Amino acid sequence: VQLQASGGGLVQAGGSLRLSCVASGTGSFFRVNTVTWYRQAAGEQRELVATLIIARDKTNYADSVKGRFTISGYAAGNTMYLQMNSLEPEDTAVYYCNANIYTQGRGSESYWGQGTLVTVSS
Repeated sequence: VQLQASGGGLVQAGGSLRLSCVASGTGSFFRVNTVTWYRQAAGEQRELVATLIIARDKTNYADSVKGRFTISGYAAGNTMYLQMNSLEPEDTAVYYCNANIYTQGRGSESYWGQGTLVTVSS
């Protein structure tokens, strides 16, 4: 299984971006259990931005993004999203997706996508 993140770019403060994370190589039967987006700003540690437990329809957000970001994904869908609104310069970072996915060949495992850079100008 591979995750491919995309959707990053340069945006002005107050703007919006939607990040996507596409899973491939899952085979015909798979189930996405959890989706998590992380970010890492230059010189900083990686931090959790948002997580979604699909079976429970439960989300959790970092305080800094509550009310502005929305995470989404589906158990049978191979694309996961992070909608980011009202972006602030402090949101500038490389964003990474992580998903726990069940496949028939490997059971449930955690996978990482490569990062996608989000730059918010003031």
